[in-house]
Amino acid sequence: MKRILPFVLLFSAICLSSNAQETEKKFRKRTYLKVNPTTIISSLDIYLEQDLTEKLSLELGVSGIYTDYPDYVFMKRIDVGQRKPGLSTEQYVEGRGLGFRAGMKWYLFRQTSENTARGTYFEPVLFYKKVFYPNEDQLLNGQVYKNEGDKNVYGIQLLLGRQVKRDKFILDPYLGIGIRSKVYNYTNYTLVGNSVNADQTELVNVLPSIHLGIKVGFSL
Repeated sequence: MKRILPFVLLFSAICLSSNAQETEKKFRKRTYLKVNPTTIISSLDIYLEQDLTEKLSLELGVSGIYTDYPDYVFMKRIDVGQRKPGLSTEQYVEGRGLGFRAGMKWYLFRQTSENTARGTYFEPVLFYKKVFYPNEDQLLNGQVYKNEGDKNVYGIQLLLGRQVKRDKFILDPYLGIGIRSKVYNYTNYTLVGNSVNADQTELVNVLPSIHLGIKVGFSL
């Protein structure tokens, strides 16, 4: 029995080593390119996710904003007590801008098989957006004045999602909460008596936010 025991221990060690090597082989660092169709009404959001370890990945995103109409709906149609900037409907609709975001995904439950879900994750995200509103001509006292405006948005999101992979195809539904600060800078011209008054204002709104959407893409 004493002679057999060393062989049993050696066989067990070989099996454990083989299983560990098999697990390591299953996980390979990958890069994923995704878009977000749930935001297509106002912007094109593109994401690049890079695996760092088996549990962590870095996700970077860029947004091309071609209208700020959703903000118009929120500011003008839904009153939750926020202060409203002096911008016209046309300025909201014609607003253009860029957005940037960075998130760190922590996979709580992750499977590395090629044809199963990659896993459930928690992701804190920092983001920034800049929107430029077009100038709007206003005729006062026989002169043309230009109403101007722009917006800076700073925020953080706390997301929970589950990324599913099938061959090269990726589905990434998510939900979460966050908080954002919207800083509006605008100049409006008004007629006060016989003189023209320039109203230059900075307006700050800090509001909570709810996030629900899905990203789709493929592995590179």
